[in-house]
Amino acid sequence: MVNLAKRSALISISALSIFISGCNLMGGAPKAESEQTVVSDLDFNQIMAQMQRNDEQEQYADTTQFNPNKHHKSLVNYVEQMALDLTDTMQVAPQDAAIAVTSFVDLDASLNTASQLGNQLSETFIHQLQKFGYSAVDFKTANLITVNNQGDFTFTRDTRKLAGTNIASHVLSGTLIYRADGVVINARVINIENKRLAASSRTFIPLYVLNKEDIYLSSN
Repeated sequence: MVNLAKRSALISISALSIFISGCNLMGGAPKAESEQTVVSDLDFNQIMAQMQRNDEQEQYADTTQFNPNKHHKSLVNYVEQMALDLTDTMQVAPQDAAIAVTSFVDLDASLNTASQLGNQLSETFIHQLQKFGYSAVDFKTANLITVNNQGDFTFTRDTRKLAGTNIASHVLSGTLIYRADGVVINARVINIENKRLAASSRTFIPLYVLNKEDIYLSSN
């Protein structure tokens, strides 16, 4: 009887232990799951907050000095596209237009400031007009060739040596607007007689393209 009682007591204690353990497991699991859920929610919120901060930083980042490591763009590419735009919008036939190309100037109060870029644009446009079938007038050609010890010269900016004024029917020129990351170019062809616009084009040349060709933006 004693052994039977001991056995019954052991069984009761074991059953009670199992019951208590089961209660602990049943009561503890939701708590652990709740803590894990809180931690997971906290991590998710932190991740979302960090992503939002990253988006804001990218949105307000200074991208004005974008400079690709490798590119094949040149000033000629941009002038060629502008010349194509001009010829597409030209309101005069090629045989009826003799176009003089002048320096592109800074868009300032005087409209009389030329830079290396402005002069280089005008020189490049002369070739591009010829490519598209328009007659370009080089008004800087003197009436006589000047010969001296330094060489033989046909170009001049001395107005006394230039040809007459009635050598061109139209003029191609434009303005330069400087930005932090490049230059906005506005080009137009104007009828000299009535000042009417015959064609126009606009483009943006990035600073990294100009830097690649060692084009200085300061005025001469």
